[in-house]
Amino acid sequence: MDSPASITSETSPDRGWPQPHKGMPPLDMAGPAVSHFEFWPQRKFYAPMVLYWGWLSLRYGGMTLPSIANPLFPNGGWIGESKAAVMSLMGPYARQFLARWMQAPPRQPQEDPKLRAAETLKALNAQGLCLPIVAKPDQGMRGAGVRVIRKLEDLANYYATFPAKEPFILQELIDEEGEAGVFYVRKPSEQKGRIISLTLKYFPYVTGDGTSTLKELIERDPRAGPLKHIYLPRHAHRLDMVLAAGQPFRIAFAGSHSRGTIFRNGAPHITEAMTQAFDTISRDIREFYFGRFDIRFADIEEVRQGRGFKIIEVNGAGAEATHIWDRNTTLSEAYRALMQQYKAMWSIGRENQLRGYVPVKLIDILAANERERGLAERYPITE
Repeated sequence: MDSPASITSETSPDRGWPQPHKGMPPLDMAGPAVSHFEFWPQRKFYAPMVLYWGWLSLRYGGMTLPSIANPLFPNGGWIGESKAAVMSLMGPYARQFLARWMQAPPRQPQEDPKLRAAETLKALNAQGLCLPIVAKPDQGMRGAGVRVIRKLEDLANYYATFPAKEPFILQELIDEEGEAGVFYVRKPSEQKGRIISLTLKYFPYVTGDGTSTLKELIERDPRAGPLKHIYLPRHAHRLDMVLAAGQPFRIAFAGSHSRGTIFRNGAPHITEAMTQAFDTISRDIREFYFGRFDIRFADIEEVRQGRGFKIIEVNGAGAEATHIWDRNTTLSEAYRALMQQYKAMWSIGRENQLRGYVPVKLIDILAANERERGLAERYPITE
């Protein structure tokens, strides 16, 4: 291994070090770092749910009813949804809560990434946006391809490693420690919706000791160590960096469980004011009945009052009640939560079918799934 890099110049929190989890409820890390099923292969974990999907298909009369749970979302947001298309369905009230964004023009196969990046930056500035900014695929799940763009060179590199001819989103950076997933459900026949899940997302940190490299800190951490295959590749260019004693360093940016962010069940923090706020926002998204808002905020108490947050993403029928990835959730509790979610999704799809919407054909759903999986393999490494 190369000799460690110099210790960073910061020597105290007064030097501008981040405050981990500021504005969030205290994070309890006592006990097991992960649950026994938290990182099972997807096929193993979801196998019992496939049988339940079959039963729901028989009960409600259609295998692809989730594709019209949100009838105007591409495929209902079940698979292959376009973030740009979904955000474009938001009305003027809902857009007040949305982090500003633009769709970046795709790069053509023979186009110079540096020239394309320079033109995109001009367009970005023309819309009142500036660096740093977040880049994310227009189509993608589980935090795939999400990176912070801090300078023009970063944008050029993103273009160079992003699939040609495919669009991506550039979104205002909401650089707060607080992030949550708010799962909202309302039947078309109901006057008021409800929040069925609140997930608090904690970005993982390691703390310097003045002598250990970043790689050593990650490998020794009780949670990060077992997941080093997630963290080490994204920090490959700085694994030899040595942090000052007491200096915190965030090792994940994207608020995705599969990318290493720590999830906790936030159900006790759901309030009537919060529910009312998201119900009002949801009604200003055309034909939106089922899905998860991913939000960032400075203070959870503000969110409990139904204010002080920015929406960074709206996920449709393919969303998940992610509180199940709290290490204290049992396997049976996780399955019950998913069954509740899927039952609501099929029920809403059936109501929308009776309203005249036609489910997407199964062959088209399978094709969209195959396309999304293929794209995800070609996206840049998530930050």
